[in-house]
Amino acid sequence: MDQIAEATLADGRKLPYVIRDNPPRGGMKYTYFAPDRSYVVQFFNNPETARDPNLRRRIEAIIGKYNPTLSEEAGGAKGNNETMAKYFAGKFCWPTAIVEQPEFGIVCPAYPPNYFFSEDASVIPELSLELKGKDKKSKWFTSAKLRRFMRETELGNFRSMLQMSISLARSIRRMHQAGLAHSDLSSNNVLVDPVTGSCVVIDIDSLVVPGLYPPEVIGTSGYIAPEVLETTSLPFGDPGRRLPSSYTDLHALAVLIYEYLLLRHPLSGPKIYSQDPNLDDYLAMGPKALFIEHPTDRSNRPGDLGVTIRDLGPALQTLFLRAFVDGLHNPDERPTALEWEKALVKTWDLLQQCENPDCAAKWFILYDPRNPVCPFCGRPIDRRNIVRLHLKSPLRGRSGQWSPAGEVNVYHNMPLFKWHVFANTFPDEKADRSLMAYVCRHQGQWLLVNHNIQGMISPSGNLVPAGQAVLLKDGAVFRMSGEDRGLLVEVSCGR
Repeated sequence: MDQIAEATLADGRKLPYVIRDNPPRGGMKYTYFAPDRSYVVQFFNNPETARDPNLRRRIEAIIGKYNPTLSEEAGGAKGNNETMAKYFAGKFCWPTAIVEQPEFGIVCPAYPPNYFFSEDASVIPELSLELKGKDKKSKWFTSAKLRRFMRETELGNFRSMLQMSISLARSIRRMHQAGLAHSDLSSNNVLVDPVTGSCVVIDIDSLVVPGLYPPEVIGTSGYIAPEVLETTSLPFGDPGRRLPSSYTDLHALAVLIYEYLLLRHPLSGPKIYSQDPNLDDYLAMGPKALFIEHPTDRSNRPGDLGVTIRDLGPALQTLFLRAFVDGLHNPDERPTALEWEKALVKTWDLLQQCENPDCAAKWFILYDPRNPVCPFCGRPIDRRNIVRLHLKSPLRGRSGQWSPAGEVNVYHNMPLFKWHVFANTFPDEKADRSLMAYVCRHQGQWLLVNHNIQGMISPSGNLVPAGQAVLLKDGAVFRMSGEDRGLLVEVSCGR
């Protein structure tokens, strides 16, 4: 029979938790749930670890002044307001309190239900029973060997995986802005829900605070940066030893994004480096690591590569080449999390629905309208369904002059937000996500319907009030808003 115990927190509060036999246990901690499962109380596997004063100081800093899930006013990260804190509270499983009794530990919010496997997640009943209630780690959704065991309804699609990539890049960007590094960013420590396109970063209490608290782990196989793996034989303190940092996070981030979008590991190819499996794996992920899509060295390229980084559009292709060619063995060359976030958001605007009802991806990146073919299934797109908005922002002090501000492929019932209406607006955690307009196809015509924009101006120069629409025909030019920052839109159809 389950027993209710009580944890005494550092601030004197007391929280109940349920003691059960064989509690969930990770590499460093074991976990008990609250009676209502809204939070967890975690204790450390190794009592010596729990007695380390540096661990306590680190966790105090993480819960307090480095915490992006708390506003600065409430003692959280510098520059954080309530809106930002609420946003990131859903992106991290961030510790909320220190436990003093019955032993040193931490309190964390429980993962939302969508990050646990349901009772029928797999097409194999026995596997469903085994997975039920366990964390959704991304390997189940990005590994070809494991994906085939999952029900199709669990797998999401390319669009949701792209959304997940944006979410992860934004979370890591915010963490790095706060001066923190994860040190063990991997498929184990980012739980995913491909159906909703959401993810949550976990194991926050092991974060590295540069200059204050060194890393305790080197990472997880497949996500460890090559320079860390290559120098593991050197002792701690050796100047040549490379330890986890924000730079190594950037390698792991690129690996995860590549896996989410292309459902394979960027370094796992057919090349054999040694007949010894352990040495082969060490060389393939460390000193001899080679991108499977390297533009000139094709020795690690699988024969059935299929969809490539080129199919993701130029913004992401450029960053993947920087991450896995220029930056693979040169950490300074790796794209930052902010660069990933911006490139992913730009790519999101180029999404196109595949017209093949049997296409598993459902969506693809139509970056070149001259070749409107889904790379996942090979189905061409009806050119009548290719409508692109070319956004232009006004040049300050130069009346009537405009500069490119992005391109947007539209689809039926596509929402438009402030970053589609006004210049210098970016959809980050501070953005207003109120619906401003939407696109629909009605009686064979494409319409942009004004929902909540003041001063939209039609191609003929007339005001378009809320509830009215602009016809999106080839060559049409109109203003999303007549305000100073209002974007100009040029429409192209079928080309």
